[in-house]
Amino acid sequence: MAMDGKSGANAPLSEAELQDLVAATDTGARKPLGYAAWVISGVALCWSLFQLYIASPLPFMLSSATGIPLVFNDTQTRSIHLAFGIFLAYMAYPAFSRSPRDRVPLLDWILALTAAGAALYIFIFYRDLARRPGLPITQDLIVAGVGIVLLLEATRRALGPPLAVVALVFLAYVFFGSSTWLPDIIRWGGASFGRAMDQMWLSTGGVFGVPLGVSTAFVFLFVLFGSMLDRAGAGNFFIKLAFALLGHLRGGPAKAAVLSSMMTGLISGSSIANVVTTGTFTIPLMKRVGFSAEKAGSVEVASSVNGQIMPPVMGAAAFLMVEYIGIPYIEVIKHAFLPAVVSYIALLYLVHLEAVRGDMPVLPKRVHSTGFQSLLRAGIVMASIVILAGVVYYLISLIRMIIPGVSGPVLIALLLLAYVGLIYYAAKAPDLELDDPTAPVVELPLVKDVIKTGLHYLLPLFVLVWFLMVERRSPGLSAFYAVLLLIVVVLTQKPLKALFRGIHSHGQVAAFREGFEDLVVGLIAGARNMIGIACATAAAGIIVGTVTLTGIGQVMAEFVEFLSGGNIFLILVFTAIISLILGMGLPTTANYIVVSSLMAPVIVEVGAANGVLIPLIAAHMFVFYFGIMADVTPPVGLASFAAAAVSGGDPMRTGFVAFFYSLRTVLLPFIFVFNTDLLLINVSVLQGIWIFVLATISMLIFAAATQGFFMARNRIWETLALLLVTFLLLRPGFFLDFIQPPYQTVEAGSIEASIAELPDGAPIRVHISGPTFDNPDVVRERIMSFDVGAASAGGLARFETSTGLTIRQEGDVVVLDEPMDLNSLAGRTLSDLDFYADKPVVVKAVEVPSKRLPREIFYIPALLLFALVVWAQRRRGGTWAGNPQAA
Repeated sequence: MAMDGKSGANAPLSEAELQDLVAATDTGARKPLGYAAWVISGVALCWSLFQLYIASPLPFMLSSATGIPLVFNDTQTRSIHLAFGIFLAYMAYPAFSRSPRDRVPLLDWILALTAAGAALYIFIFYRDLARRPGLPITQDLIVAGVGIVLLLEATRRALGPPLAVVALVFLAYVFFGSSTWLPDIIRWGGASFGRAMDQMWLSTGGVFGVPLGVSTAFVFLFVLFGSMLDRAGAGNFFIKLAFALLGHLRGGPAKAAVLSSMMTGLISGSSIANVVTTGTFTIPLMKRVGFSAEKAGSVEVASSVNGQIMPPVMGAAAFLMVEYIGIPYIEVIKHAFLPAVVSYIALLYLVHLEAVRGDMPVLPKRVHSTGFQSLLRAGIVMASIVILAGVVYYLISLIRMIIPGVSGPVLIALLLLAYVGLIYYAAKAPDLELDDPTAPVVELPLVKDVIKTGLHYLLPLFVLVWFLMVERRSPGLSAFYAVLLLIVVVLTQKPLKALFRGIHSHGQVAAFREGFEDLVVGLIAGARNMIGIACATAAAGIIVGTVTLTGIGQVMAEFVEFLSGGNIFLILVFTAIISLILGMGLPTTANYIVVSSLMAPVIVEVGAANGVLIPLIAAHMFVFYFGIMADVTPPVGLASFAAAAVSGGDPMRTGFVAFFYSLRTVLLPFIFVFNTDLLLINVSVLQGIWIFVLATISMLIFAAATQGFFMARNRIWETLALLLVTFLLLRPGFFLDFIQPPYQTVEAGSIEASIAELPDGAPIRVHISGPTFDNPDVVRERIMSFDVGAASAGGLARFETSTGLTIRQEGDVVVLDEPMDLNSLAGRTLSDLDFYADKPVVVKAVEVPSKRLPREIFYIPALLLFALVVWAQRRRGGTWAGNPQAA
């Protein structure tokens, strides 16, 4: 066993080099001296203060007090937001690798000011542009053209060439879409320069559209929240806590890496920063206990990248889903939570199996306890947290009921009192400092010593969750209040600790000065972390604008349906491949915007047109999951390269191993598209608990199958059996469909009576046939899926309300009228049918759910097969803890 873990030929980077790597990716590699540094820091600070201003109730209060309208509308705030971001992109990111890092060239000053001016043009001339919508003048077109070019260059600097190239391809399609060398299926009429610039820059249909609006209203504050929380010391607290909880177990450093990355992922939107922040400590310790450099880096990559699927931030995608799908933010969190948690639990088990298979040693624990004592202690802690949460909830409700008029100030006072009390408790212990992972002896901290030092960091998280989930406030306002409390924490925690530790007044002044510096640095860092996201969302707006202007989305639906032959599984595979390819050079946010704009509606529409009902949230989650996988997969997996830089391993091998470790993240999207219970759609609390338990067991079995090790080393048939067990547990209805068809066909004339008997929300499939516009003699058939409405309505009303289709009986034939809403699902799907030809468009039949055995019947063979594997491995000496010697 290689205790040093040195399997790579590369030397690990130093701490300074790693920070440069993160800066080059997230905040800008340029570190100028003199006045340029002050300008960059000053503009970044002003950006953070501006975002806090527009998120707060202050503009409304000032407007009421002064009579001067100080409230900006969405378009104006987006303009200012992009002006800050694009200015800092030119100032902080050098043009080329050989460009100077210690100064800002004159050309970059000119480009930065010009780009910011082009963005602010929308703010300055907002009223003039509103008076002439769609009628740009020459000045407008010049500014728009310059703005587009400079935005693409800023995007190239901040994010690399891929997104800029993709945006250029879409722009070229706008201008040259009518060219004869394009295939007929994607050819369109083309647009003039004026029409294109009006769409892309001068209206909210392109650059200043929904993606940039989400970046302005929500994403900035959550990124700032994460940056401030890390600056306050929460990142260090999470890492220490993870090692205190799990570091003593077999493969403990790897398990601690998973847990700390999950906690960091709660507040971080950058997988690369997550890798470097936690990996500098976890990767050397993983190598020490026996993980190779590549495996140590891969564990960190898999856990850090998965941080982006962890609510509430989710790499900014959660906020975009709110806008694209039109559901509340809390619903997005609910749908995303279970797959994320299950994925992390499976990763913990996977690294446990890796450690057992390698017979790795454990780090020494300062206080020894039996397994039962540890389990009992963990149970007591979890129960205490649940009880405390209940007490806090009912206490707040009671205060609001007793003193409704002054409950707000009272609750704020109680919150601040709790904060001071927790700081007093923390002051009794020394501040946390990260150990040196390369030291000869690493002493694991005790949980009780760690947790007392950072309980006050949980208060901002509590405020965020409270306003989001209980108060149901907007994400922006919730994050604002959380950041406001964080500002108090950063400013006062050091002076208060000094006071409680009996340090003299000079020391308290110095501590307050340190807190103020931390606050300013946190505000600046938060803004600099947003540069790439602002440029990405703005550039992605070009792609969204192209889809809207050209109608390429409908063409994509037809093209994908043609390639897949209507097979939904093939559609998902094509979408996954597109997401991976685009994501290889695009950040998560931009990749999600691009692929969701093109492919998510296609998945839903083609599925519905072929008899498979897929919720829109499932389609969006699908493309998002595969988008984040691009940070892992070679040859451009940026997180894998960052981990290799820490571990000294081979970047390509690290990427491949990390992808192998992330197979559960590849499996889950395919499962929850066909089994939406995993997204907690229309399930009760008890059903949700059962689904969580079942999904967790399934993913643990899947981890054992992919690792080739369960209670002992797997034989081939055991691995195949475990994979089959996983499939049966996650998709039990698959085999039942072969035994008993899920639908029974009802003749068209009996539609009303059959649908009237269905329960609420039951799925139906409608068989439609009719002549096409291209050739009236050609009859095309569609099988569309819908959910029927409430049972209180009559059968015909339920049908027409749920489908958006109007039918009438003509003898034995049920004739279908053209959908009133051509932009509805039915309108888009049936757009190629001619409703005014001699041959009518008719409903041939309707399929309604059939009565059959419960799908859970297949849990029985799954459990029997699982028991067979357990029996076979126990015969070879395997145990639940794992026996690496069992063959």
